[in-house]
Amino acid sequence: MNFYLAASLLCISVKTYFLCLSVLLAQKKFIYHYKNMRWAKGRHETYLCFVVKRRVGPNSLSFDFGHLRNRSGCHVELLFLRLLEAGALCPGLWGYGAPDSVGLCYSVTWFCSWSPCSDCSYRLAQFLSQTPNLRLRIYVSRLYFCDPEDSSAREGLRMLQRAGVQITVMNYEDYFYCWQTFVACRQRVFKAWDGLHQNSVQLARKLNDILQPGEAEDWGDAFELLGL
Repeated sequence: MNFYLAASLLCISVKTYFLCLSVLLAQKKFIYHYKNMRWAKGRHETYLCFVVKRRVGPNSLSFDFGHLRNRSGCHVELLFLRLLEAGALCPGLWGYGAPDSVGLCYSVTWFCSWSPCSDCSYRLAQFLSQTPNLRLRIYVSRLYFCDPEDSSAREGLRMLQRAGVQITVMNYEDYFYCWQTFVACRQRVFKAWDGLHQNSVQLARKLNDILQPGEAEDWGDAFELLGL
């Protein structure tokens, strides 16, 4: 389905988005949805915490932040794109709609409970090809349907990388930042759950194998020669 046609079929008002953007995540909800366990049973929703940095010239920088989750059968990545298209988060992204849109650049950072599916990856790559003044970095807690080596989700992540997106697995520092920024923590210090570091390391290795398959094969050959 064409991206713009899909956008026209989504009947959610921009006003509804702002209600979501203004609310911090509850502590239990953040931990439940962002816990980086291998088998995340029951985690059918995807949460997306974001930071948008807007720069006009070398001395002007502003920030916006908030969170979204998938709604009405639409994945959260595409909901974020609707916000961009509506001008709610990045006014002037298309070169109009803002008085200082000339030379305007945006840097967007996502912290996602799941990595994007193949369809969302395709639509994101397509969108980014039309917006060279927007840079996207994605941190993920877990990898979505990436176990089969020939899965379309893996190819989708590689497609995003080719489109210039930096994709990284969240580590303790990233969870700590999200806790301080997007969660109603009430001065409570973030406490790592059991296995956070180990799971993060394993997922990071897996993501590297996906994004750099040739490099992973080279290391495998080296370990085989060493008898490891």
